[in-house]
Amino acid sequence: MSSKKKEFDALALGEILLRLSAPDNERIVRGDSFQKCVGGAELNVVSGISLLGLRTGIISKIPATAIGTYAKNRIRFCNVSDDYLIYDETKAARLGIYYYENGAYPRKASVVYDRKYTSINNIQLEEIPEEAYSSTRLFHTSGITLALSDQSRSVALEMIKRFKKAGAMISFDVNFRANLWSEEEAKKYIEEVLPYVDVLFVSEETSRRTFKKNGDLKAIMKSFTQDYSIKVVASTERKVISPKKHTFSSTIYNAKEDKYYVEEAYEKIEVVDRIGSGDAYVAGALYGLLQYDDCQKALEYGNASSAIKNTISGDLPSTDLNELDRIIASHKNIGEQSEMNR
Repeated sequence: MSSKKKEFDALALGEILLRLSAPDNERIVRGDSFQKCVGGAELNVVSGISLLGLRTGIISKIPATAIGTYAKNRIRFCNVSDDYLIYDETKAARLGIYYYENGAYPRKASVVYDRKYTSINNIQLEEIPEEAYSSTRLFHTSGITLALSDQSRSVALEMIKRFKKAGAMISFDVNFRANLWSEEEAKKYIEEVLPYVDVLFVSEETSRRTFKKNGDLKAIMKSFTQDYSIKVVASTERKVISPKKHTFSSTIYNAKEDKYYVEEAYEKIEVVDRIGSGDAYVAGALYGLLQYDDCQKALEYGNASSAIKNTISGDLPSTDLNELDRIIASHKNIGEQSEMNR
C-alpha cells in the first residue's frame, strides 16, 4: 500500500440504510415494535476501519430530513467523516429501510427490503467534489451499490476509474444479494469493474455460481488475479452450526508473492447478530493492508473483526484496536487462557 500522506486512509461509496429489527426473537408479522439502527455494507466497512484508528469517510446521498439527520449523527458517532455526504432536498427524498428478524434453530433469520426509489439511486457524478478523488489511499465499494440501479451503477463505475487514475487502491466486495439482482446481471456488470480492482473480496459459492469458476478454492482465487490485475483476493468461510453458533475462517491470496494465507478458524462463535460480520471482515482485512501492507495481518484482523461483530447487535461494528489485539493474541494461544486478563 502507498504510504504517501492523504487526507483519508479509506473512502467508500454506498447506500446508508435504516434497519428496523423485531426485538429479541419476535417475528415481523406478529410484533408491535421495532428497534432502529443505521447500517449499510460500505458504511459498516469504513466504520470498522475508523474504529481501529485510521481516517475514513463515506460518500452517499441521504434525505435532508430528521431521519437523514439521525443517519448523519450515527455516522459521526463512528468517527466516519460526512464531508462527502450529499443531502437530497426533493420531496421524494427517502432513506432505504430493511426489516430484520432474528433466527432460532430451525428457523433462519430473515430480511425484508424497502429500498426502491431511495435518494442514493439519484446520485449524480457532479455532486461529488473533484478533490475527493485525490484525497484517499483506498476507495471501497461493493456489488450491492452496483445492483441498486442503473444510475448508482454508472456513477460507481466512473468513480472507480477516477479514484484509480488518481492513485488510490481499489477495494471491491462482490457481496452478491439474490433479492437485488440475478447472477447473470451481477456477472455482467461486476466484470466491468474487476479490471480496476486491487483487492477483491468474493466467496467460494459466489465464485462458482455467479462467475462459473471451477476447481478448488485456491485455484479459483488465483484465477481472479490471472484474469485481471487484482493483487489480493480474500474469501471467507462460515459454517452455520445453528443460528446462534457459527464457525468462521478465511483465506487470502497475494498474487505478487504467489502465497496463500490461512489460520485456525474461530469456532463456535456465540452469535448475537450476524448482520455486518462480513463487512467487519472486510474492514479488518483492509486495516491490515493499509496499516501494515501485510496479508498475514489482514487475515488476522479480518477474522477477529468478523468473529467479534457476530457477538454485537446492530449493523455497525463496535470494537477498538486494543480489544482486537487481545482477541487475536488469545486466538493464537493454544495453551492455558488466564481469566485474570480482564
